[in-house]
Amino acid sequence: MQPVLEISAADDFALWPIGEQESYGYLVLNGELTPAEVGTAVMRIADCNDFEPEEEHGPCPTDPLGIFLHGLRTMPDLFAAGGFRVTDNATDTVLVEPGCCNGLETWRDWLEVLDGTGCSSFGHDPSSMAERVGDIVRLTLDAHGTDGSPVIELSVDQVRTLVAGAQQGLQDFLGLAGTWAERHLSAHAAAVTAALARALDLAPAQ
Repeated sequence: MQPVLEISAADDFALWPIGEQESYGYLVLNGELTPAEVGTAVMRIADCNDFEPEEEHGPCPTDPLGIFLHGLRTMPDLFAAGGFRVTDNATDTVLVEPGCCNGLETWRDWLEVLDGTGCSSFGHDPSSMAERVGDIVRLTLDAHGTDGSPVIELSVDQVRTLVAGAQQGLQDFLGLAGTWAERHLSAHAAAVTAALARALDLAPAQ
């Protein structure tokens, strides 16, 4: 299980260094990313939230960097396209693929599977889902698929361990991103780091 961020091409992006990524691929977020990969991730999360904020969020800056970061810094509900991807390493079979409209900010839905409602879905195309049945969690790649979608069953304890590992990956990425922001976005570092924590649902409880 890995936290992955959906990446789209940004060939003309020049506000800070970014890495080369395949459009509509995924970038695994962890503590081992290069500075260029961290820059790519920050760019993508900011781009996901590049909306026109409401008036109460303050006037939009006029400089290109301020304009690009404005939504990330001021929007109350942030989005980070992606989620937790689950792959069977033995067969390289994907068992959960974050679908359209799924975001990393909802990763705690996995805790609902374990300790709450017992069921959660992760976007569509594919419509991956996880369902708890007793002490087992059933993972289905595409619940709406008609051609024998891959399914696997894991123990609740196994899934709990996997979720904890993926959460740690997000924490490690956030640590990298904070250091990266101090170097590349010094005037905005604290605000951007705090916004990334909110976008990944890692912000301390108020």
